[in-house]
Amino acid sequence: MRLPFDPPLQPMLSSAAEGLPGGEGWLFEPKWDGFRTLVFRDGDEILLQSRDEKPMNRYFPELEAPLARSLPARCVVDGEVVIVGAAGLDFEALLLRIHPAASRVKLLASQSPASFVAWDLLALGDEDLREAPLAERRDRLEQALAGAAPPVHISPATRDRALAEDWFRRFEGAGLDGVMAKRLDEPYRPGERTMIKVKHARTADCVVAGFRWHKNGAGTMVGSLLLGLYDEDGTLHHVGVTAAFSNAVRKQLVAELAPLRTNALEGHPWGDWAQAQTDASAAGQRMPGASSRWNRGKDLSWEPLRPERVCEVAYDHMQGTRFRHAAQFVRWRPDKQPRDCRYDQLEVTPAYELERVFGARDPRRAGSTSRQGS
Repeated sequence: MRLPFDPPLQPMLSSAAEGLPGGEGWLFEPKWDGFRTLVFRDGDEILLQSRDEKPMNRYFPELEAPLARSLPARCVVDGEVVIVGAAGLDFEALLLRIHPAASRVKLLASQSPASFVAWDLLALGDEDLREAPLAERRDRLEQALAGAAPPVHISPATRDRALAEDWFRRFEGAGLDGVMAKRLDEPYRPGERTMIKVKHARTADCVVAGFRWHKNGAGTMVGSLLLGLYDEDGTLHHVGVTAAFSNAVRKQLVAELAPLRTNALEGHPWGDWAQAQTDASAAGQRMPGASSRWNRGKDLSWEPLRPERVCEVAYDHMQGTRFRHAAQFVRWRPDKQPRDCRYDQLEVTPAYELERVFGARDPRRAGSTSRQGS
């Protein structure tokens, strides 16, 4: 590629914060729940690069033609690949794309096509823009992608902190993950955590119905707790795990949970799951759905517990009926009954029409938002 620098490039990273930073000189953007992607284009040659510097073209073939129509002939753009589902951004649909069969990827691309959301311009023609301040890069991005058409978009951005707070509340209903804050005077720093991300944080009381041994201490340390929530029909569903414990706590949990292992499978709501796993292991088979290309080789066997203990966990948001990321253990709740750990305790975020977010990025429809509040 005839560009100012060659791929791969480490993307600029972020660190978490509890709230948006104060003071002047910040640019705020929605945090998109997708695959971080750098796009390198030199004429007919387009390369999609993942956060871990791997090529992604084969997983999103439907994006190459729209990117060729919307991007300048020679450029490097930072952004996110997302898929829009019926209820907003659909991260699970993205995961399905990482499939070895090209025919499967082609089918999924036709059923749920991806979009690309751009937020930074790192190179244009022969110019290397990485040392330019973000304010300049953002202006150049808007100019360069002024004619972009769906499924290629420019991310909304604002200097107005109050508007960013409003986005934080409203945009979650479209499946967005929070708000990003970036210094307007800073260059692009590959691999450095210079951006700030503020994600939604909530707590829920969950039933602890099983655990997994730690990879380095089977029988001596607990790796993660398996969490459950009851639906309105009284069925306990597996909603995720909590796993951030010190080694001392992991060892302590072995003794603490031991009484709950006695006769745990008798009437256990996930007994069928446990039996299927046992049968598959005995036959030398991989349990369907237990392993994937994301955790290949990882031991996903689990130990059942009588579902009698409740813990409070912190989580950012739900992906369907499960926690999107691993939940953070907060405390045990001996005052809570397991049957009270239901889905209806969770905060319900009103749906927000995603097209209103995408539409705000189309300069032909609503004008640029980057100057709002400046």
